[in-house]
Amino acid sequence: MGLLQEFREFAMKGNVVDLAVGVIIGGAFGKIVSSLVSDVIMPPIGLLLGGVNFTALKWVLKPATVDAAGKAVDAVTLNYGNFLQSAVDFLIVAFTVFLFIKGINSLRNLRSRTDDEQAAAAPPPPPPAEEVLLTEIRDILKSQTTAKPNS
Repeated sequence: MGLLQEFREFAMKGNVVDLAVGVIIGGAFGKIVSSLVSDVIMPPIGLLLGGVNFTALKWVLKPATVDAAGKAVDAVTLNYGNFLQSAVDFLIVAFTVFLFIKGINSLRNLRSRTDDEQAAAAPPPPPPAEEVLLTEIRDILKSQTTAKPNS
């Protein structure tokens, strides 16, 4: 029973739950960005390059054939168009995450600057009564020792 309790405590820690939420949201965000790239960005780029569909780009290493039994043998291809599409997806996702993190950091810096300004503007709290009393006693003792003539 102890092992199950430990696992439950581990799984319910904030870091594990936060990580799980981040992975789920990241996966959904990745799908959105992939759709943006493949459905919105790449068609105009393909049109500008003469109607090229990047996912259809491939290099045929061995053409499709029909064997002696009449069965079709698929072509062997190097699908570099899919690679280009994935590379563009990655670059856009990475740039988007960079901008998102940069925005969060600038908001944090703005908030910490505001907090620092408020802390600087606030007057320091008055010293406790005991400290004031001890300071007065110290000052009285100093004045008494300076008032006595040296023998």
